[in-house]
Amino acid sequence: MLLSLFSFLLAVGILVSFHEYGHYLAAKLCGVEVERFSIGLGKPLFSFKPQTSQTEWVISRIPLGGYVKLNEASFDDKPLWKRALVVAAGPIANFILAVIFLFILYISGVKQLPAKLVEPPAHSLAYAAGIYQGDQVVGWKEEHLNDFREIISWNQLRWRLMDAITAKNDFWLKIKTKDGEFQEAEFSAERFPPLQPEKDPIAALGISPSTAEPIAWFEYRADPFTALMMASERTWDITIVSLRMLGGIFTGEASVKQIGGPLSIAGMAGQSAQVGWQSFMGFLALISISLGILNLLPLPMLDGGQLLYDAWELATGRKIPKNWRFQLQRLGVLCLLLLTFLALFNDVTKLLVR
Repeated sequence: MLLSLFSFLLAVGILVSFHEYGHYLAAKLCGVEVERFSIGLGKPLFSFKPQTSQTEWVISRIPLGGYVKLNEASFDDKPLWKRALVVAAGPIANFILAVIFLFILYISGVKQLPAKLVEPPAHSLAYAAGIYQGDQVVGWKEEHLNDFREIISWNQLRWRLMDAITAKNDFWLKIKTKDGEFQEAEFSAERFPPLQPEKDPIAALGISPSTAEPIAWFEYRADPFTALMMASERTWDITIVSLRMLGGIFTGEASVKQIGGPLSIAGMAGQSAQVGWQSFMGFLALISISLGILNLLPLPMLDGGQLLYDAWELATGRKIPKNWRFQLQRLGVLCLLLLTFLALFNDVTKLLVR
């Protein structure tokens, strides 16, 4: 319990600090005066203001967030593109941080599970494609690719599958059989089973990793350039798939029960920390991406809401009236409260049914 709490607070501290520093750095580069940089919410516990700085650095009582307080006159005086950059810099910082975490993982060496598959269920798409027990996926191709790209692990394959499934794209797998022969397996998007809430879309295709002993786990270590490319690609994959799954909530292809709150995050933080620093760093990368996506939602009180205001100003040449902003802020607070309540309800429900 204490490990989960500590890990959760550490994760929040790191991710929020980097997010707010993105706002801070962009503001300074754009000539906007920053009055306060706070880690945490509520009344300050500790504050420090260098004599040569305009910014007060604060640690506040509630360790569940943070903020950068800008000088309103200084901010409003700047061109639209600078104001938009300052707002967008927070979520962008979260995506950059995810790339950094994943980059460190790939250059330090991380344990990987080979993309070796179990016998697919009869009548599944994988079964019809000719996949058998012990087959290993070594290549991946989609329509826009001229040749197969190498697959080195189940984790890599899993994100490629999620991307194709959520985008409803045809794909081909290059299979190495138990006899050492190579063959291709085609998966047509027209035959994909419908996405169903709370069901694994990969398993629905009949594709599952072999976890039978002995498993030939291996350590993958990349050179710096390859690690950077892989980290960037993985961050992109997770972001795109997450956005599609978020959209699936409104189409019925995903369930609101999948929305997790602080209790779920704390539990995952504790579990990943118990496994080791690499697992915890992978967890931080995933949550950093989620935080970036969350802040880009077009809701007042979030960065995405302010960017929506900026889009309105760009389209009409006028700022949204202050009385409109006030009403939209109230609506935004209500939406965030409902989202928080839903996430907590899901957390408590999961705890009760264990």
